[in-house]
Parts: sequence; structure tokens; C-alpha cells
Amino acid sequence: MSHSPDHAKGLLLTAIGGITLTCDIPLVRLAEGDPWPVLMVRTGMTFLAALTIWAVWRAITPKAPALIPGKAGVVVAILYGLGSITFIMAVYSTSTASLVFILAFTTMFSALLSWIFLKERPRPATLLTMVVMVFGVLIIVYDGLGTGTLFGDLVALTSALVIAAAITVSRHSGRDMGFTALIGVIFPFFIAAAMVASTGYRIDQPWWIILNGAVVMPISFFCLATGPRYLSAPEVAMFYLLETIFAPIWVWLIFNEAPSRNALIGGTILIVALVAHSLWQLANGRARKSAAAVRHSA
Repeated sequence: MSHSPDHAKGLLLTAIGGITLTCDIPLVRLAEGDPWPVLMVRTGMTFLAALTIWAVWRAITPKAPALIPGKAGVVVAILYGLGSITFIMAVYSTSTASLVFILAFTTMFSALLSWIFLKERPRPATLLTMVVMVFGVLIIVYDGLGTGTLFGDLVALTSALVIAAAITVSRHSGRDMGFTALIGVIFPFFIAAAMVASTGYRIDQPWWIILNGAVVMPISFFCLATGPRYLSAPEVAMFYLLETIFAPIWVWLIFNEAPSRNALIGGTILIVALVAHSLWQLANGRARKSAAAVRHSA
């Protein structure tokens, strides 16, 4: 099963999505603009790209997924929109290393919310991983005390929680939310446009943020959202870690922004905990499949 063509297709799609996503933060930084104009252009281009892709898909086949499927789709779109706002705020308020390490906590937030609202009780290994990750996040946040980046760390944590909430609602609804995350950016677009009207517009290098919104975000979100059709959730989650690992490296190389000691320590704890937990889930899932196959053949 793990070597089927569909599985290989899923691995390729999700790898493309994860690798593309690592360019997000560097492109935001390269644009050298104020937060609200950057958010306006980024979300506006993403929305236009999503509509264009959907229109072409719809012209080819009437089976194209709905842009916002029902009331649950509206909730998910709003949550992803809030996530876009908090993400941009965090980019401008804390270090890249702290941001991506804290965003890695989305997976554990999702497990926690599923436990509370969907009654999907996590396994003891998941609970242990969550405790370890909380410790890693506390190390990173402590690094921001007295430096002016604590707000950014907390906003990043809020972004992780909001996206986890969107994932939980999507899972509960069972609907196809492939385009919903992209369409949801229309809410922060209008908010950002209103702010730009009063504060002014400044983006020194707009082509970087246009590239980000029109190409990077649609490709990464579409591929990562399609991955679960072919892969298990633990496999897909591991590709989200690519941003956690590589985005700080790109920023280090481009902007010479070296991660702080606490960010590296806390980030290492987060990465090790998430990778170990994902590998455990994969091994456990394959063991259950093998056991089921043996019982079926008997």
C-alpha cells in the first residue's frame, strides 16, 4: 500500500507544497514593506489566483469543489483569514526562527482541540509530545521577555491556535475545504485595505510579495491540502516541518539573521518531538495494518 502509485503521487504533491511554503517568510521580508500593505497585496493576489484556478477547473469539469462549502466553510474561511493577519503581525514582531518554531505547534493544538471538541482522545504518546512541545515553546517565548519580541511570540502562538481550529472544524465537517483557505484571505484583505487607506502604502519591492501571493501561497496550500487524499495525516504533518527547518536557514543566508540560542534550543526540542511523534504514528499505523492483514488472511 505504501508503495502504490497514489502514495507516490501524494508524497510528490505534499513535498512540493512543503518546499514551496519555505519561501513564504523570506519573500515577505524581501518585499521590505509595512505590515498592512504587505498583507493587502499578499491576500489580494492569493484570492485572485484562487478564483482563477477554480474558474479554469470549473470550466474543465463541473466536479470542481465548492469554494466555501456551507456554514462550516464560512467558519473555516474566517479562521484562515484570522490566521493570515496574525501570521503577518508575527513576521514583523518576532524573529523568523521563533515564528516558524512556534507555528510547528499547530499539529499539537489540533490534537488538543480534537480531544476537547470532537472527543478524539489522544494516545499517551501524543500527550507526552504535547508536554515536551509546551516546554520548547516556553523556552522560545522566554527569550522574548524584555526584548520587545514577546508580543510577536504570542501572536505566532495565536496563529498556530487559529489554524489548528480551522483544521478541527474542517475535520468535523467532512467537507472538501481545498479552496476555502485561499478564499478566506478576502477577510484580511478588506481589513488591510482599510488600514492602508488611513496609514498609507509602502512596499519597496512589491514583486516579491506579488510572487508570494500569486504563486507561492496557492501552490503550497493547494498541494498540502490535497496530500491527505493519498497520505496519512502523520505523513502530511511531517512535510509541514520543512518550513520549520528551512525558513530560518533561508533568512539566515539572505538577511544574516542568526537564530538566538534559546530559539535554537526550543526549536530543536519542537522538531525532535514532532518528528519522533510522527514516526511513532507511522510505525504504529503500519503495525496495525499488518496485524489486520494477518487476521484477514487467517
